[in-house]
Amino acid sequence: MRYELWAVKECAKWQREMQKGPSPLGRLSQQMQGKINGYIPEKVHRAITGAIRGMVQGVLFGARYFARTRPVRGPLHHVEAAALERIRYYKHAAAAEGGITGAGGFLAGLADFPLLLGLKLKMLFDLATIYGYPVTDYRERIYLLYVFQLAFSSQERRRAVYAQMRDWNSKTQELPEDVNDFDWRRMQQEYRDYIDLSKMAQLIPGIGAVVGFVVNYQLVDRLGNTAMNAFRMRLMEDGKLVNND
Repeated sequence: MRYELWAVKECAKWQREMQKGPSPLGRLSQQMQGKINGYIPEKVHRAITGAIRGMVQGVLFGARYFARTRPVRGPLHHVEAAALERIRYYKHAAAAEGGITGAGGFLAGLADFPLLLGLKLKMLFDLATIYGYPVTDYRERIYLLYVFQLAFSSQERRRAVYAQMRDWNSKTQELPEDVNDFDWRRMQQEYRDYIDLSKMAQLIPGIGAVVGFVVNYQLVDRLGNTAMNAFRMRLMEDGKLVNND
């Protein structure tokens, strides 16, 4: 019971963080990134959006990814021990992949983007299953998209995404019937803007391997922490995790 109480408090702290407004520095950074995006040709935006949409749809809606792990039964600390183990696995896999592609030069560094994206999405599948949410359900896969956005969006956008995730059981009635109606362009811009500076350093000769190792590790760690709290929130809303303090 002590672990459950701690988890509830951690989730409450995370929820407050997700609802904070953007800082002055964050607003300035977002404005600068918006100007940079304005200089990028429309056809480039469309190409990037299409590529990310294709990869995300391929992973999220490809049946071969549906059964990588099994639900973990028992108390929350058993569930989260398994979740942390999967996160560690993906952090090390992403770090190793980033180090290899970072050492390979410019072209290999570019190849890291889709590889890392695939690892992140597969990790979300594993975590959802561990927490007992069936990824065969279209609505659960959409929830994973929101978890992904929550981890890698600006603070202003993060608040809107978080609001969409609250009270998920009722929000599922508002989901688009066609996955193509999802705001893919907004998602790709936020994701790309979040990781641009750190990932671009991976393309620099001489330091690419170190940067790729560290940055990939941190990005997956961030996503893992976001996912754990997002699923704690679901458990609380479902009445499976209660604050008895």
